[in-house]
Order: sequence, then structure tokens, then C-alpha cells
Amino acid sequence: MTPYEQALSDYFETEVSADLILHNSYGEPELMPVEVFYRSEEDFTDLDNIALSFCQGRTLDIGAGTGVHSAALQAMGIDVTALEISKFACSAMKSIGIKNVINKNLFDLKGEKFDTLLLLMNGFGLCGKVSEAPRFFKKLRSLLSPGGVAIVDSSDVSYMYDEIPKEPYYGEVEFCYEYKHIVGEWFNWLYIDSDFLIQLSNDNEWHCQIVHKEDNDQYLAILTPYNYD
Repeated sequence: MTPYEQALSDYFETEVSADLILHNSYGEPELMPVEVFYRSEEDFTDLDNIALSFCQGRTLDIGAGTGVHSAALQAMGIDVTALEISKFACSAMKSIGIKNVINKNLFDLKGEKFDTLLLLMNGFGLCGKVSEAPRFFKKLRSLLSPGGVAIVDSSDVSYMYDEIPKEPYYGEVEFCYEYKHIVGEWFNWLYIDSDFLIQLSNDNEWHCQIVHKEDNDQYLAILTPYNYD
């Protein structure tokens, strides 16, 4: 297991875990509370609830984690499929009764069409880097049925910098998890401010509508492609 998966496993078994440490490329390491991955609907933010209210038809929960959003959608009667790269997280989802679980990377999923693509918990971060945006948007478009939408959230992280760097884009960061002194592999993550997401969407022939903003610079957007594959 990766450090992230081991932390999930320990908490799943005991609801107690050692510190999950998140190393980053912009400052000091941070503690990641593992319980956030197992929160209940009572702990959902307004952003979570608004995002779920927009889901309709066949829905793909991308980067589903332990399935907190998939479980809520399933309870609402939505035909939801949870897509997750972690084998342990997929097992955990199945154990709590989530019916449709796919253990794959987003870019390995083919031959499927959905009415709603859901990417939460700073889900646009899966894009990784600004330079990967064309590939990312193309993949999302390939998974949408005609008339379908992608629901994504992200954050403006300019507050992290005393002086915002011009190159690369300040929302391009790197992370790695450490758990019980085991350090995992570094990975790219993209936080994108809402104005830039609108621009990037237009550049890739998508319409972007910002539908909700939180006080912590996090926001929710609905993306609709100009054309469907």
C-alpha cells in the first residue's frame, strides 16, 4: 500500500490513525486529517451539497476516494459510478455498499458515457498542470453523453504566496504523502483561480459557469463542452 492507502486502511479499521503528513512544493509540511476522507453527509459543506444537487442521469464520481459523495448520490437514487485509482479505497467503497466501482486511472477509462462528471475535493487538481489542460478537457469530453456536464471545484491559492510567481502558474504545486515515516511518490496538482478556469475552458472550447463561491477562496463550476465526442 502507498502511505495514503495505509492511512485510509488504519482509520477504516480503528477510526484512529497516526498523522498523515502532506509534503508540498510551496512551504512547510501540513497534517492531513484522515477523517475528512470518511466524513458523513452531516459534515458536507454548502459546496458539496450544491454540487450533488446538480448531478443527474448517469454520473461518474471521478477520484471518488472512499466514496463519501458516491454514497450520498446512491442514496438519492442517482445512477452513480465511482472511479478511483486506489485499490484499497475501491475495496472500502464496495464494503459500504457502493454498487458501481471502477479501479482505474481516469485516462484508462474508455467506452463509457455519462450525463454528469463529478470532480470534487479540488477535483480539477487531477489536471496536474496547465500544460495538461487540453488533454484533460479532451478526456472529459470523451466521457460525456450529449448534453452532459462536468461539475468541478477548485481554489485560488494566491494567499499562500508573499509574492506570486509569474512562472510557472502559481497554482501548479507538487505533493507527497508521508505516513508512519514512509514517504510516497510526489505528484502534480493544479489549483486554478476562477477567472483563469473560465479562460482555460474557453481556450479548449468549453463553457464555464461559476455557480458558487466559499469564503475560503474555494468555488464550484459547471463545465459544458461546445461539442461532444
